[in-house]
Amino acid sequence: GTYPGDTTRDGHFANVRSKALGSQHLLNLPREHGNSASGTFGYLGGRLTIPGTGVSLLVPHGAIPQGKFYEMYLVLNKAESGLLPSEGTQTVLSPAVTCGPTGLLLCRPVVLTIPHCADVGSSDWIYQLKTQSHQGNWEEVVTLDEETLNTPCYCQLEAKSCHILLDQLGTYVFVGESYSRSAIKRLQLAIFAPTVCTSLEYSLKVYCLEDTPDALKVMSPCNASMGCPCFPKLFVLVGRCCLVPLRMALGRRQPGTTACKVTTRYSQASTELTCKICVRQVEGEGQIFQLHITLGEVSCKEVGGQQGSTLGSRSILQRLAPSFSLQHASSFDTLRSHHSGATTTTQLGPYAFKIPLSIRQKICNSLDAPNSRGNDWRLLAQKLSMDRYLNYFATKASPTGVLLDLWEAEHQDDGDLNTLASALEEMGKSEMLVVMATEGDC
Repeated sequence: GTYPGDTTRDGHFANVRSKALGSQHLLNLPREHGNSASGTFGYLGGRLTIPGTGVSLLVPHGAIPQGKFYEMYLVLNKAESGLLPSEGTQTVLSPAVTCGPTGLLLCRPVVLTIPHCADVGSSDWIYQLKTQSHQGNWEEVVTLDEETLNTPCYCQLEAKSCHILLDQLGTYVFVGESYSRSAIKRLQLAIFAPTVCTSLEYSLKVYCLEDTPDALKVMSPCNASMGCPCFPKLFVLVGRCCLVPLRMALGRRQPGTTACKVTTRYSQASTELTCKICVRQVEGEGQIFQLHITLGEVSCKEVGGQQGSTLGSRSILQRLAPSFSLQHASSFDTLRSHHSGATTTTQLGPYAFKIPLSIRQKICNSLDAPNSRGNDWRLLAQKLSMDRYLNYFATKASPTGVLLDLWEAEHQDDGDLNTLASALEEMGKSEMLVVMATEGDC
């Protein structure tokens, strides 16, 4: 079969083939370049990455049957292209991501990495992974800490991302439900303000976005026509109030987004404008930002709320794409690297992995079989903080191998084998350190 069947879709996917799957139609794929990635993978595996978004898919060595080659894809779903789950008191904590094609025969789990905006330092969240059915409904896959032997996946939650071991590809999103006022969801305020104006009207666009790298990346092209800088500012929503949509008191709210557009008239004799923007929860404290605009230069200062820090100003010279005047959080470093040319989306075979295959096989041979002393794969899981639900790994042919796949996903950016070497050393596996020193690149 051939997919997608719709010939008007991106040429990026036009030649995707899979005779083993029958016809599939990939609906709602984004047309914008940079929101998707695809590649052909075989037995050696590899990695798909959507640069600047924190979204990736690790296809482990041996996940695809020997002799088979699958065209796989990764798609970042824009908020307006599909309805996200919003049942009861739940709130969305991550972008909705599609990995596919669905129905693939996988010999071992793949690892989907998605960013999230929950403060995991608080224990007052109930986390869920949801998937979208063919009918468009969102269904629960797993509630963290309520796993059973029938649970089809495993979620490794980190400070700003979630790594998900999956046997089935599809569309997934990470959601949370707060059960006290201590639960915190991180948001960012993005203010788009043009540096030049050719009419008597001056417009600002104000967005409340989840604090994930993809949010500003997806939003920025929508404002490219304004030729505007952006002042991102982190703030938090706390407690049950974080589940209530933010209200924008001024301006016209844009459908499908937590945003508003403010337009004012001014005299051509004036080159300066000043306004205050207040963002508050329906219940709880708010934050006020004072925006001072001198055409050609924009500054934003927090004048009320939780901190009251000055964000500063910078002259902007606009060219083709929006320039972000401030990178106020680590997530924007990823975004900046994307705009500076970090465009690699596909890595194949050994180039995608930090642990050389020969070392990996020796570690698995040493740790897969349980022993009475307990320094086997179970202790490795504990040392790597992957022991939240050991029964998941126990059902796999090589528990150590799945743990190492998860380690690969966690350390795709730093590539540092020292954490793994330290864990093996603490386990008393000195022979593995010799192997890593002689065959690896510690």
